[in-house]
Parts: sequence; C-alpha cells; structure tokens
Amino acid sequence: MVRTVTLRKIPPDVARGLEERAGRGHTSLNRAVIGLLEEGLGLRSGNPRRSHHDLDRLAGAWSREAGKSFDRSLRAQRGIDREIWR
Repeated sequence: MVRTVTLRKIPPDVARGLEERAGRGHTSLNRAVIGLLEEGLGLRSGNPRRSHHDLDRLAGAWSREAGKSFDRSLRAQRGIDREIWR
C-alpha cells in the first residue's frame, strides 16, 4: 500500500537543501524526499555510478564566489615561470 505523508514545520535550511537536491537531480521535491528517505533507510544507494565518495561532503559546500576565487588561485599557480624554464 502506498502512503501519503505530510511534513510540517520543516526548518528553512532543510527546505532549501531539499529544493537544491531536487534541482540538481532535475526531479520533483517529492521524488527528492523519497530518494533521501530510501538512502537513509539503506534501501537504495545514493548514486550507483559513482566509484569515489571521499569528497562527497564538500560537494556544494562553497559559494559561487568561493569557487571562482579557488579557480583564480589555481590558474595563478599553474603559470609558467619563464626564468626557471629557459
């Protein structure tokens, strides 16, 4: 039997997280919540195509500006010092 559940008083940060998860997965909010429940109950793994999980906790943790700053820093580090490589 399929059940309907109503959730009340969802904290704003949890609601934002759910909406972001649904957006990233290009799915409905309902499907995102069911997916999270399935994962939490061990009924389904998060993404079976992934083979590495060591950096998962960092995914989505940076703001857009922090990401841009990091990219700028990497570009600066990858510059070639012409004096060294003559």
